[in-house]
Amino acid sequence: MEVVIVPDAQAGGRLVADAIARLLRRKPEALLGVATGSTPLPVYQALTGLVRSGDADVSRARIAQLDEYVGLPAGHPESYRAVVLREVVEPLGLDPSAFLGPDGSAADVQAACEEYDRALKDAGGVDLQLLGIGTDGHIGFNEPCSSLASRTRIKTLTEQTRVDNARFFDDDIAQVPHHVITQGIGTILEARHLVLLATGENKAEAVAQSVEGPVASLVPASALQLHPHATVVVDEAAASKLKLAGYFRATWAAKPDWQGI
Repeated sequence: MEVVIVPDAQAGGRLVADAIARLLRRKPEALLGVATGSTPLPVYQALTGLVRSGDADVSRARIAQLDEYVGLPAGHPESYRAVVLREVVEPLGLDPSAFLGPDGSAADVQAACEEYDRALKDAGGVDLQLLGIGTDGHIGFNEPCSSLASRTRIKTLTEQTRVDNARFFDDDIAQVPHHVITQGIGTILEARHLVLLATGENKAEAVAQSVEGPVASLVPASALQLHPHATVVVDEAAASKLKLAGYFRATWAAKPDWQGI
């Protein structure tokens, strides 16, 4: 697993945006897997800046959603479809038809999960998947003890995750849905490049367990250790509990400038 320690969230955003721009130069129609929440926002902002300056071309890019709440009405501002449209698709000037996502309001949610898993494969697979990490080590909405071979499916959110997400619902946990559709860990691991971002001291323990601990379903993000091209981008606070932080800094410093992440 490649670990890059950056000074702050904005530096991480620029680093990942540059990686996406390079990917799109090699493969203009790349399928980009996006995550929601506050952590990846600097990536989307930096990528939008590259598009506006002419340093990135997203005109043929496609976007894939990582997860979705179950039961929110169509058009709800905190549905992840609405969030991705607002924070990624619209700023980048993409056509909404380039957007793949699960239907959290489907009458048959299980069928919607299976349909989305097939849609990702039919689209050729995700080229680069952005991931955040929960304070309990979850990725997507794969909570602790999720199967490392799991596919896109329905999950019940833990109380801690609902507490963490209440800030998006006027700090009212009663408004946070209990269930979600999420890409499974097995589905996520099929992406060609995984990029996990983490900022803040509250993520430090989860980052340390995921990077330096054993691969275990109790820490879902530890499954990234099994991937041939996984990059973890963390700020100094999120890296504060890494025993090998000095090694990671030295390894990154010695990497050729042209290689990137």
